[in-house]
This record gives sequence, C-alpha cells and structure tokens, in this order.
Amino acid sequence: MPRLQKLPGEGDFIAIQSYKHDGSLHRIWRDTMVLKTNENSLIGCNNHTLVTEDDGRHWVTREPALVYFHKHYWFNVVAMIRDDGIAYYCNLASPYVLDKEALKYIDYDLDVKVFPDGRRKLLDADEYLEFSKRWNYGPEIDHILKRNVRILVDWIENEKGPFSKEFIAIWYERYLELSRQNQ
Repeated sequence: MPRLQKLPGEGDFIAIQSYKHDGSLHRIWRDTMVLKTNENSLIGCNNHTLVTEDDGRHWVTREPALVYFHKHYWFNVVAMIRDDGIAYYCNLASPYVLDKEALKYIDYDLDVKVFPDGRRKLLDADEYLEFSKRWNYGPEIDHILKRNVRILVDWIENEKGPFSKEFIAIWYERYLELSRQNQ
C-alpha cells in the first residue's frame, strides 16, 4: 500500500508550478505560505514573491494574494488584495497535485479576471484555441473546462468560496497573524 505523503502545515511555505498540456513548465511562484490544507483543497497566501517564467524572466508579485486550489474543480483562484479592492485572477486549470517539490497543475490558458468593481472579463480565448489545436486537448477536456467555467461564474455571481468577503477577511487576517509569528 502506498504511503500517504504528509500535507504541508499551516505556516509552511511551498512553491507553485504551472505546466502546459504538453508537460512543459510554464511558471513558478517561489514562496506561498500555506494557510489551510486538507485532502481536497489548499488555501495559501503570497506577497512580493519571486515568479519565474518559462523563458527565464523573473518578476516579483506586487501585492498580497490569497490562492485557492481544489482537487475536484478545474480552476484555481488568485485574490489580489489591492488598495482599490479585491481583484481576482481565475485560471482554468487541472486539479492540483502536491508532491515534495511543489503544488502543480496544468494551465489551460483560459482565464477569468474579476475587477474590484465586479466586472468580469474572459481572457486568452485565442491562446486556448491555439494551444487546443497544437496539443490536441480534445472534446473531453473542452467539455470539462466549459462546465467548470459555468461553475466558476456561479461562484463569482453568488460570492461563494474565495469570492466571499468573509473568506478574504478570515484568510488574509490569518496570513497576517502567521507572518507576525514568523518575524
């Protein structure tokens, strides 16, 4: 029987790695603090963390961002905490896997951005079409992603999970508490 890997604990730091459908590395976030994890989901926060692109470019995130990953949904959510409110960047992506190296997922190009005023915008549809053809996503993945876009929009419209003000308040406060303890 395979040994279950120990989940990272509250306050631990992990890397996040996104891949493309062909298995190539897309992007790495170096340090994300784990706020909560269980067998189905992970909530974390990063702030001014180093990001490495597939072409070797580096940049640093500008603001604190809560991240939400789930093993049953084909999307993940980044809630960027800005002076003018919360902006969301939602990646249509495979459910994550977690190993000793990092939290990993496949990025399927389509993104939904939610602005602090509530406006929404679907991004990168052209990339999705291009890569879908190049890497032959096929009708099954296309169907799964379209279904998950509907779930994601429902969450946004109904302020479920990471789209609720309470979620942001609770988990950002927890991040600040853990950050103070680690100083």
